[in-house]
Amino acid sequence: MAPDSTPSLEILNKPELNQTTLVLAFSGWMDGGDVSTGTVERLVELFDSTPIASIDPEPYYIYNFPGTMELSALFRPYIHIEEGLIKGAEMPTNEFYCYPGGEVIFFVGKEPNMRWKQFSEDIFHLCKELDIQRILFVGSFGGMVPHTREPRLFVTCSTPELLEEMQAFGVGRTAYEGPGSFSSYLMTRAPEFDMEMVSLVAEIPSYLQGRNPLCIEAVTRRLAKILQLELDLDSLRPESTEWELEISSKVEESEELSQQVRELEQVYDDELIEEDP
Repeated sequence: MAPDSTPSLEILNKPELNQTTLVLAFSGWMDGGDVSTGTVERLVELFDSTPIASIDPEPYYIYNFPGTMELSALFRPYIHIEEGLIKGAEMPTNEFYCYPGGEVIFFVGKEPNMRWKQFSEDIFHLCKELDIQRILFVGSFGGMVPHTREPRLFVTCSTPELLEEMQAFGVGRTAYEGPGSFSSYLMTRAPEFDMEMVSLVAEIPSYLQGRNPLCIEAVTRRLAKILQLELDLDSLRPESTEWELEISSKVEESEELSQQVRELEQVYDDELIEEDP
């Protein structure tokens, strides 16, 4: 283990960076439609980013949760057995990747079940070692936006100055009280470590389940503008178009769902008209 690591954090190498942004994605809470992990994984792939650090999953996750099989299945690792032969077990991973060309570090992991304080300090330790000045979390939540419209984006910021800066990117301001995410907890601790943090969250259709390529594309486009990344975004379009056509076809098969989508479109469009000065 490298000397500048922690018991859980292993830093493989330290690229020379300056005024870097760390972009976070977590599976689980606030990853509806795979918008959090799907967006950042796509950026890692498009920029051919290289692994530079990881957080050991063992201290942070519950694998054997007491309760019904349905509840317990949410926590247990995914096992693959084929024709009577064990093929493997998919344990949680928490990996950091570097794209030096854009002064960006990407993180893709799983929201910790426990020891949030220690997990957050692993992240802040990496930030200190790599001269990371700002953290940006990408997430999503199910809302009233139809799949035929752009997802609405909302921000939460650690400082008023950051909030003002983000307004230039056409985002709303979050208003929420309720069960919290690890990313929100992380933001409450950012000032302790002289860090800035932004949470960028997309409102996606609540009536759909599974991966949402259209919302992943929309968030990727906005994120590229915020981070000033030169990116061939046209490569995202074919998957989004195919998905949208498939979903629209299925919606048309249900009169009830079709009516629901039409009503959501009307509300969405009326709100846009009201916002137009």
